[in-house]
Amino acid sequence: MRILVTNDDGVESPGIHALAGALVDDGHDVLVVAPSDDRSGASASIGRLHRSGALSFARRDWPGRPDHPLYALDAPPATAVYAACLGAFGDRPDLVASGINPGANTGHLVLHSGTVGAALTAAVLGVPALAVSIGWAEEHHWETAATYAVAAIEWVAKPDGGPRVLNVNVPNVAPGDVLGIREGRLAPHGEVWVASGDVDTGDLRLEYKSRDDGAPGTDLFLVRAGYVSVTPLVGIERAAADGAAEAIAAALER
Repeated sequence: MRILVTNDDGVESPGIHALAGALVDDGHDVLVVAPSDDRSGASASIGRLHRSGALSFARRDWPGRPDHPLYALDAPPATAVYAACLGAFGDRPDLVASGINPGANTGHLVLHSGTVGAALTAAVLGVPALAVSIGWAEEHHWETAATYAVAAIEWVAKPDGGPRVLNVNVPNVAPGDVLGIREGRLAPHGEVWVASGDVDTGDLRLEYKSRDDGAPGTDLFLVRAGYVSVTPLVGIERAAADGAAEAIAAALER
């Protein structure tokens, strides 16, 4: 399978090398196209492509794997997905694998994550995708997350029902210490932040305060309990609620 590997931490991140290397070792045709620098929190942004002219990119050395292409792109990860899926780097990929992100992307964080945003962008273009993250620590067990990412490829690639997107969050433990795999629903909250602003100085501060461990059954709870959490996601899709047009028309008549 031809797989595009990207991330939002940049091509030098050890997580992307662990993911790409594991996929190569599993026999896949791997293309790595990722931001040249850290684009964390980029969500699915692509920038002002139609006004910016050419985007610069460069081939980088992949230590130990000189025959496998790795490109650094001066753009967010979703742009890398667009470029690769539209043929800028050769044949269109069969699947996109995004990660491995240092730090879980659970609950509402999937809205802001460049790791998840790249996967959702792939689905919009008709390509199934996987986003994989590992719990934060000073040292990361990349091999644990890579093992579960490789194992998830077959399910993600199934063609039934349109392109699948799977968000995978892995506890930061050795492979033998993972307690199991569970399907987790998105936690309503994760990290708790507060905002403050000073109009006189023009300073805005967003500060991390605490963590919510999440309710049982949520992706956040499962990862912190030692399980791998998998959550299928959908991207742009019409909500089930009806009546918006009628309500607006009625308001105009009043």
